[in-house]
Amino acid sequence: MKILILGRDGQVGTALTATLAPLGEIVAYGRAGADFTRPDDVAAVVRRQGADIIVNAAAYTAVDKAESEPEIATLVNATTPGRLAAVARETGARLIHISTDYVFDGKKPEPYVEDDPTSPVNVYGRSKLDGELAIAATGADYITLRTSWVHSALHANFAAKILEAAAKLEELRAVDDQSGCPTSARLIAEVIARIIEQGAAGRPLPAGLYHLTTEGEASRYEYAGFVVEEARRLGAKLKVERILPVPSSAFPTPAARPANTHLSTHKLRTALGRDLPAWRDDVRPTIATLVGALS
Repeated sequence: MKILILGRDGQVGTALTATLAPLGEIVAYGRAGADFTRPDDVAAVVRRQGADIIVNAAAYTAVDKAESEPEIATLVNATTPGRLAAVARETGARLIHISTDYVFDGKKPEPYVEDDPTSPVNVYGRSKLDGELAIAATGADYITLRTSWVHSALHANFAAKILEAAAKLEELRAVDDQSGCPTSARLIAEVIARIIEQGAAGRPLPAGLYHLTTEGEASRYEYAGFVVEEARRLGAKLKVERILPVPSSAFPTPAARPANTHLSTHKLRTALGRDLPAWRDDVRPTIATLVGALS
């Protein structure tokens, strides 16, 4: 089995390259080899490689910058993924694509399910939704996985920034009116490996849309508090003495953020026959590695 990974250098792409290695021949491209601002080049890579499975972790993820670069965000997150899916259909490959919780407006008080109405509140979310729709419209054999608040120890993310700030500042502020599901790149890669293995065993997941996150939800404030608490438990010497909860208005940003993006994972858990970890359990290894880097 040949697996083509796109977006190799990002959080999820890095984890995928390591996790999927035992499953077959891995070919992985970062932007240098498969630039998603050049759809024709990406299509040529897919045709040339002739992979059985394509995993697309490439994305424009600069949420605030996307507000001033909507054309580039749409090109990377929608136009090229649609072209990618069309070529996957031609070659007979299964496409596994990573999307986001930001396709929702965050107004639903309960966890979102896959067929809830979408209504992005920023350019990034709209571009990712357009990518989902473009992929589905091709008729390709695809699985789109929406995830949330991705973290890893090797890249900049909320957990890493909180720990870095906690080592330098006595007081931190964290937003308490935005909630989501912190999810590790490692978990995303492990679930994708399970999907591929299940398909190879003759039990492929039905094509379509699935939510892939940890279980439970947290506000940014709760998340920050847990990062600091766990880091201290592991022996980190942190300067921070208090974390203050503040509203989103305390941190004005070019892009609006949805207030609640808690995703229901029932559909995916049922299809895979496995549970997903609580968000605190999932983030602990990331914190441990970050603390080790501080030593």
